[in-house]
Amino acid sequence: MTEQSSLPETETTFDSLNLADPVTKALGTLGYETPSPIQARTIPLLLEGRDVVGLAQTGTGKTAAFALPVLSKLAEADQTYKSPQVLVLAPTRELALQVAEAFSSYAEHVPSASVVPVYGGSSYGPQLAGLRRGAAIVVGTPGRVIDHLEKGSLDLSDLKYLVLDEADEMLRMGFAEDVDRILSSAPEDKQTALFSATMPKAIQRITGDYLKDPVQVHVDGQSKPAQNIRQRYLQVTQPWKLEAMTRLLETENTDGIIAFVRTRNMTEELTSKLVARGFTAAAISGDIPQNIREKTVEDLRKGRIDILVATDVAARGLDVERISHVVNYDIPHDTSSYVHRIGRTGRAGRQGDAILLMTPRERYLLRSIEKATKQSVEEMQLPTLDEVNASRRAAFSEDITKTIAAHAEDEELSVYRDLVSNYIEQHDIAAVDIAAALALMAQGGRPLEADEPDLPPLNLRGRRKEQQGAERGSRPKRATKEGHATYWIAVGHKDRVGPGNIVGAIANEGNLDISDIGDITIRPTFSLVELPENLSHKQENALKNATVAGRKLNLRLDRGAPSGGFSPRGSQGGGSDSSRGQKKKQRWSKAKKRQEQNY
Repeated sequence: MTEQSSLPETETTFDSLNLADPVTKALGTLGYETPSPIQARTIPLLLEGRDVVGLAQTGTGKTAAFALPVLSKLAEADQTYKSPQVLVLAPTRELALQVAEAFSSYAEHVPSASVVPVYGGSSYGPQLAGLRRGAAIVVGTPGRVIDHLEKGSLDLSDLKYLVLDEADEMLRMGFAEDVDRILSSAPEDKQTALFSATMPKAIQRITGDYLKDPVQVHVDGQSKPAQNIRQRYLQVTQPWKLEAMTRLLETENTDGIIAFVRTRNMTEELTSKLVARGFTAAAISGDIPQNIREKTVEDLRKGRIDILVATDVAARGLDVERISHVVNYDIPHDTSSYVHRIGRTGRAGRQGDAILLMTPRERYLLRSIEKATKQSVEEMQLPTLDEVNASRRAAFSEDITKTIAAHAEDEELSVYRDLVSNYIEQHDIAAVDIAAALALMAQGGRPLEADEPDLPPLNLRGRRKEQQGAERGSRPKRATKEGHATYWIAVGHKDRVGPGNIVGAIANEGNLDISDIGDITIRPTFSLVELPENLSHKQENALKNATVAGRKLNLRLDRGAPSGGFSPRGSQGGGSDSSRGQKKKQRWSKAKKRQEQNY
């Protein structure tokens, strides 16, 4: 492998990288000006046709580093493609969607570069339709890519470029055999780029087997968040996210807010829900026209809207001084994205606030962020309904005070004074009752005080303590949410797996949505996972044979430990010594009775 040592930093711009004009035009629309180190070093190599191994911490701008040169070559060829020219492998469906969205944004002026994401956990129909139309670029997870190869719906015979994104994470999730199979199915003369945060032996093997004289590019990780940004997280289950964000917005002392989500569809969905709850919000994503983007940002800057819901791509280069809070509604999958996101607040030396909404299964991502930035993120508690209602009452009073102060000398206010005075004389009603009626009218039918929503309890900390206490004693059959069952899988702490490894493998191989996966409890030699109880026979077989950390999951229903004690092997893994002995005695007793009856 050709080693490329650390290169001196220069005043490189995207204009100087010799990218095709349609790609450069899209970068200008998105507000990109200066490439990151991994982009500045990798793009020229890929444009030259070299194979590349990019070693960089997560979130250093790797997607653009491989997407831009590939799109540039497609743009220069200027032809219509009937079969895929580019295949990008990603470890999870979330990352696949992010990469696909980025490709679409960069390819705004390259009409031939159609993009189709393929991943487990969603219907085959739209993916098959997209592939039949003739996708030039396919972004997918290994399991679903192999499914399409086996179905004959994905043809790699004309493939020119293959990218492995987050390759080390892909192998940690048990996709080594899948990756080998896909690489060996692709044409030998393809150009290959591999990006990884580390260089374990498995990555070295893949590099040696499938890449041609690759150049290794190594860059350091991104900088830490500014010290004047307060970082906090709130652990909350997925159904509670909107309620949690609403309570935070109502009780925090906020000005302008940016809420980050992963996909363009989610920008519209969250915006509509926030507007329905009375907030002034707007959405931007990578595919909106530049004039609308500029108007939306100006509305945020001038205070005509208070909340901007955005994707990472859409928020590039965004600088609005009044941003007091950044809310990570969806946690980013890489450290650099997190640093870039929260850097939108705390501008010009002001104090900034960054809040992260994290589901229990995403805790490993928080640990990665803290480890990479060498900064701890403070846990916060969800505001109670009493706190929300107190804040609403205070805000209502403040609105009255501001209105009186702003219009004390206005003739219009005098007209209303006369109307109220006349009403009191005519109807002999106290002024306070009239004011209350007017306040009710001003609310437009919306209640001032909030009621408890019909959602599961939020006491996650209490639930964790109860679960931990139960684990120290006997393990009865666990209570699961309606429609779900608890399954036993044959990997645990000794296999060095985390929730992310298990979630990724189950979602991709079992054709499940991540929202279908409930609580995960990892034990020393096995793990317990909540999944839909109506898994199909095909899904069960797929999950039995799925591998994580090189081991088959051997998935099966969990029925709880025997009452005699805790079984370190799981409910169907053997039971305790005393329970096994008792079962042996029972079998011996039954055999003896049969023998006596025969005689």
